[in-house]
Amino acid sequence: MPYRNWLLTALFITCLLAPAAAARRPRGDERNVFKSYYTPEYLAFKKLIVGEFEKAAAGKFSEFVKYRRKDEDKSMDQKALVLTFDACGGRHSGYNAPLIEYLRRERIPATLFVTGVWIEKNRETFAALSADPLFEIENHGLMHRLCSTEGKTKYGVRGTRDLGDVVDEMELGARKITELTGRRPVFFRSATAYTDELSLKVARRLGMEVVSYDVLSGDAMKASGKKMARNILNGARHGAVVIMHFNHPEWPDLQALEEAVPELRKRGYNFIKLRDFSPEQVK
Repeated sequence: MPYRNWLLTALFITCLLAPAAAARRPRGDERNVFKSYYTPEYLAFKKLIVGEFEKAAAGKFSEFVKYRRKDEDKSMDQKALVLTFDACGGRHSGYNAPLIEYLRRERIPATLFVTGVWIEKNRETFAALSADPLFEIENHGLMHRLCSTEGKTKYGVRGTRDLGDVVDEMELGARKITELTGRRPVFFRSATAYTDELSLKVARRLGMEVVSYDVLSGDAMKASGKKMARNILNGARHGAVVIMHFNHPEWPDLQALEEAVPELRKRGYNFIKLRDFSPEQVK
């Protein structure tokens, strides 16, 4: 075969094989930041999980494919709210220290969903938060990817490409937290809170429940502090999960809580961590 024809054939075969090879590898940014996590043990584990679910349908794609609390939640003596705060990552890896200090000062328990990339950029802060019994650390994913087994996305947020990516996002995020805290997270929230039903099943196979929200504070929509406070007060009910963020110091989350918390307490609400609704799920 003439050299030119051989070269064209080789390039053609390479183009055919490249997508399949890329699907088996983690993205470049993941290899660079978390290269050590892709061990032979982990890759074998991932292959096992993918094999279990590879023929399953993706199911409904929604922000409300989520964990449901049990009937025993109603036995609590007081009305309770769960304040949850996400820390995303990438260029949004800031830290709202005044907000966290307010929670500490007011003795308000909270559930913090953190990503692996946020942890990497805030090691000392994360260590202090995870050591504080006021806070519960849960899994917001390794790279802040929206978990969709079909590669869907929302709001322009980068999503997973396939089932294997979903396993990476969930399991490696959990391993990152476990490595640094000694406690494996039992709840997972996807970026944007959107995910599909198959991802929910994968999360359960990995020992976690997918959590969305009941009350949207509106911080990510650039709502004012007053508007966020109204959103929280209007949506408050026993057992409601409120979603906010603590990685954007420029957002008015602190102002919103300063206005909402006194009123919530007047209405008889107290604040608890997410796991307090279902202690049997805490490992």
